[in-house]
Amino acid sequence: MHVRARRSYYEGHLPESELAEWEAAARSRGYTFAGADLIWLCAELDGRIAGFALATDAGELLQLQVDPARWEHGVGDALHRACVEAWRGRGVSTAHLDVFEPNTRAREFYRRRGWREVGLSDGEPVHVRMALAL
Repeated sequence: MHVRARRSYYEGHLPESELAEWEAAARSRGYTFAGADLIWLCAELDGRIAGFALATDAGELLQLQVDPARWEHGVGDALHRACVEAWRGRGVSTAHLDVFEPNTRAREFYRRRGWREVGLSDGEPVHVRMALAL
């Protein structure tokens, strides 16, 4: 699911060889995140994983991925609301995230939920830094 979602916004913006290399690595070993300060959320529709979110207790949204086949089904919105509720419960006043600059769909998704663009990353590929007052 993560590979399909990631390809949907990087395809056409990154070389195919780079996408293929990342996908092979993701399928063979997956990601490893450890730490007590992480919030893991998973959304399910019809008995299948439809999306997931990974955030820190401090208010950093690391991942919010929805299976492209499940876009426009409320999955992203539900995951986003759950992150916001978790941060508020932990006393976070401002949340942050980075989104791939050409990913206008995601940037608009966050804008509609109150996020504002506050800067750009220095590296390549360029990401937009966004913040949300909680």
